[in-house]
Amino acid sequence: MSDALIRLQGVSVTRSGQSVLDNIQLSVSSGEIVTLIGPNGAGKTTLVRAVLGLLKPDAGDVWRKPKLRVGYMPQKLHVDPTLPLSVLRFLRLVPGVDRDTALAALVEVGAEKVIDSPLQGISGGEMQRVLLARALLREPELLVLDEPVQGVDVAGQAELYALITQLRNRHKCGVLMVSHDLHLVMSTTDQVVCLNRHVCCSGHPEQVSNDPAFVELFGQNAPSLAIYHHHHDHAHDLHGEVCQPAEHTHDHPPAHNHDHGDSCKHG
Repeated sequence: MSDALIRLQGVSVTRSGQSVLDNIQLSVSSGEIVTLIGPNGAGKTTLVRAVLGLLKPDAGDVWRKPKLRVGYMPQKLHVDPTLPLSVLRFLRLVPGVDRDTALAALVEVGAEKVIDSPLQGISGGEMQRVLLARALLREPELLVLDEPVQGVDVAGQAELYALITQLRNRHKCGVLMVSHDLHLVMSTTDQVVCLNRHVCCSGHPEQVSNDPAFVELFGQNAPSLAIYHHHHDHAHDLHGEVCQPAEHTHDHPPAHNHDHGDSCKHG
């Protein structure tokens, strides 16, 4: 796969004698959104740490494109409330970033109005956009987003997922995203990887949502929550205005297949 940005082959991680990840196969290519879903304790954060190079697997191989630029958005940011830190100063912690560069990144995510606000005083949705802007400052080829809508209301979640898709389209970057928001994220992703220490199933959203392993993990109502179909012939800007024909859609035909993990009991 010539456009692969990262590829995990047979990755396993053990902690205190317990398997955390077992024989994980995963790849992300340029222009592709791959979403990891799974219950708490499934190993999603451990897998992200392996992708970022923060953790060395006990077995298997993590291959990255040479000199790969990665932008990382953490699940949460804990800031001491007494720390005098504005959004601008926070973004300027990234080497080489000046006010104009920081402002341009904030404009791209629709959060320019908070540039001079105290970081501790902005809303949850604004914080997530600031963290996304910070990830973009690295001009990433791969965006790694760990629960990018953490602490955001439902309307804001839909907006953020739409923004992530727009950023993928604009920058042609790959996106690896961790999420619990099945009903929203399944309509804005190209590939879904259902993780529960091993890969239970993977593939395009429509197929994965009906897989027995997916239903077992998330319940009998999971397929009805996971998918809603949307067909666009246009795109929106950050303010919701129609601006141009859509560069990419996510209406996947039902002919695509999906894969079960090697250790999955469903066939």
